[in-house]
Amino acid sequence: MSEMENKNTPQNGELHPEESDALHEAKPVSGLYENWFLDYASYVILERAVPKIEDGFKPVQRRILHAMREMDDGRFHKVANIIGQTMQYHPHGDAAIGDALVNLGQKDLLIDTQGNWGDTRTGDSAAASRYIEARLTKFALDVVFNKDITDWQTSYDGRKQEPTSLPVKFPMLLAQGVEGIAVGLSTKIMPHNFCELVQGSIDVLNGKRPKLYPDFITGGLGDFSQYNSGKKGGKIRLRAEMEVVDKSTLAITSVPYNVTTGSLIDSILKANDNGKIKIRKVEDNTAQKVEILVHLKQGVSPDVAMDALYAFTNCEVSISPNCCVIIDSTPQFVTVSEVLKISTEHTVELLRQELEIQKRTLEEKWHFASLERIFIENRIYRDIEECETWEAVIATIDKGLEPFKKHLMRKVTEEDILRLTEIKIKRISKFDIQKAEEIIAKLEADLDEVKNNLTHLTDYAIRYFEQILKNHGEGRERRTEITQFDTIKARRVAAANVKLYMNREDGFVGTSLKKDEFICDCSDLDDIIIFRTDGKFIITPIGEKTFVGKNIIHAAVWKKNDEHMVYNVIYRDGKSGISFGKRFSVTSIVRDREYDITQGTEKSEIIYFTANPNSESEMVSVNLHSSVKARKKAFDFDFSELAIKGRGVKGNIVSKYRIRKVTQREVGESTLGGRDIWLDENIGRLNTDRQGRFLGSFNTDDSILVIYEDGSYELTDFELTNRYKLNEIKLLEKFDPVKTISAIHYDGGAKTYYVKRFLIETMTRGRRFGFISEERGSKLPLITTDSHPVMEFNYRTKRGEKKTRRENLTEFVDVKGWKANGNKLGNYLRISGFKWIETERVDEISGETASGEELSLFN
Repeated sequence: MSEMENKNTPQNGELHPEESDALHEAKPVSGLYENWFLDYASYVILERAVPKIEDGFKPVQRRILHAMREMDDGRFHKVANIIGQTMQYHPHGDAAIGDALVNLGQKDLLIDTQGNWGDTRTGDSAAASRYIEARLTKFALDVVFNKDITDWQTSYDGRKQEPTSLPVKFPMLLAQGVEGIAVGLSTKIMPHNFCELVQGSIDVLNGKRPKLYPDFITGGLGDFSQYNSGKKGGKIRLRAEMEVVDKSTLAITSVPYNVTTGSLIDSILKANDNGKIKIRKVEDNTAQKVEILVHLKQGVSPDVAMDALYAFTNCEVSISPNCCVIIDSTPQFVTVSEVLKISTEHTVELLRQELEIQKRTLEEKWHFASLERIFIENRIYRDIEECETWEAVIATIDKGLEPFKKHLMRKVTEEDILRLTEIKIKRISKFDIQKAEEIIAKLEADLDEVKNNLTHLTDYAIRYFEQILKNHGEGRERRTEITQFDTIKARRVAAANVKLYMNREDGFVGTSLKKDEFICDCSDLDDIIIFRTDGKFIITPIGEKTFVGKNIIHAAVWKKNDEHMVYNVIYRDGKSGISFGKRFSVTSIVRDREYDITQGTEKSEIIYFTANPNSESEMVSVNLHSSVKARKKAFDFDFSELAIKGRGVKGNIVSKYRIRKVTQREVGESTLGGRDIWLDENIGRLNTDRQGRFLGSFNTDDSILVIYEDGSYELTDFELTNRYKLNEIKLLEKFDPVKTISAIHYDGGAKTYYVKRFLIETMTRGRRFGFISEERGSKLPLITTDSHPVMEFNYRTKRGEKKTRRENLTEFVDVKGWKANGNKLGNYLRISGFKWIETERVDEISGETASGEELSLFN
């Protein structure tokens, strides 16, 4: 080899220079990254995270169910064995398969479980896969599988065939719910009630538009007013169920969806550590049912504590649904109503395919049964005895069938003739024509039924869903109660966990100034309002130490939109020297911004200031300075003559002369009157927002009268944090001490109805007093505070005749003490149908009803 050749030949495995240049040719990484990223994102979206709308399953769920169907023999299988079987189809390892399988089993719909499968309420995980077992439910076998209408694809390694989607004839996606996070995309579809989905599908088939709301296996309470049909941007609020055990104990009897008892208790303890609520201890007694006991500190109201638990702990959670599904290999955002409609239409199409297959099968059976009958009944088999070749046999049979072909459903094929030649002599010899006719008639009847179902496919689908509800709906009633929640304002229910202090001269307020003047106990969520002698005021959040300006004259907790807090002020204008009086309220402001209640001139100052929580007016004595020339140097000024206006109003002139001193002479009445209170009967809460039934205008000493179904009454205050269980309440109204209460009650011991009228004599708030018998079976059919109560009831005579009687209770019984039983209603048989009658409806002329029944009237 020449020297030149040695130079051009690569040594020791080196690349040829031209090859090296080609290998190191620059390639755009951005283009490669873009393609790779899109490929990866598409794979995660389509093959891992987001379910298909056709069957509602993610790929791993579909493969698990397919593997279990292949293994199904009616008995339980070890989960480890199911995982191994599924790995033939799913390439992502046993951990992902095991987690998905446990998740399916815990939903209690498609998989029967045996062993410790964990608990979604407590967060306990399932036992190892070798210790637990599973099999398909009867429901899964009924609605999920049918190999004849399943589309198949090759598995990841090319060894097996797996379904592209399962032929699910049910809105499975909405029944189970799903969550998934992909690349730049997520889905969160809530589970819905089984029975409501079936009924919803029937409504869709009937042309109606059903409304669907989530239902969770954990139960609890749900406010779905902003559900927005599960579309992106909606919101649902879930609450744990709570009840008052006694005045110092609350019991939590359910947990919200995706919240465990452990995380709930942790959130309660954290809120207590942060001072948001005040509790002594928490007990977890959860076993078959959830029971968490919250023991309150002394003096804490159970109603306020309940609201605080909802406001500051996981007793209330918000979930934002995001209904994203794969439609035609593309992720799309839809509503649950659209999912139900698509699923129902898909079910109808699957039912049509099954009917078509069934129709073809029946037609084939009828065709061969008819051929067999013709072949044997007409002894065509004898014609082939002299045939010497196979072709002659086929031709002879075909010729023998020729006269009958016009009566068949399709042409006779060579395969049909071959099947006829396979009929054994024994069958021919024992052929029963009558039985053959019965079989053919049965096939024709079945075929007619299938054809009718195909013609009336919608009606058939409705019957299919009704059968699902009948066979599988038992025990699947709604668990999450649909209700509406009030919005709990955190500041209103937060515990007073800090003490507020101020230094008037230096101008500091905060929780750390413990050596200075104490203002009040409050929450660290509160805002405080501060007024200074120069006429400036500011509202700021509570902090450890905040400078708000020197010479503070008033500092207190500020409540937004509180129109009843009225400030009475006399200030001197720095420019003119004139003193003005004004009344105003501060309902809304910008935090940490100074406002001026004077005219803003230099050297203006506050002479007199009071804060009045119920808009009280007042009479003050004004003393002028001794050096002024005014004839009258002392006079009274009545704030009740001033209208309550905005903080920027100038005010009325009190005096043009210099004022030496202003002292309060007397406190007047509330200018705005009482606070108007309404009862929202949907949620059992009081409000000032005009929601629900108007109870009245309440002053400081007023109360609410509550009469319960068990025959007890209670007086409560009108705090907006009060909670009333209206299903246990017979009457709720503003308390009027002069109103007489009229009641009809049944004494379970004496087995007798009594009528009583009484006044409320006990004025203790927050304590219940029973005014009927405590014997078992005692009850309170009617109660009213009407001044002229007239009652109607039904009874039976000794002859069994039904009669109606009315009684005017003001004449029937006198007003007695609240503990008295009252007067017996009478010795009537089988009394029923108690109701109040409006007094103007009472016929004062006739003593009988329209039907001629006896009527007793007292006018």
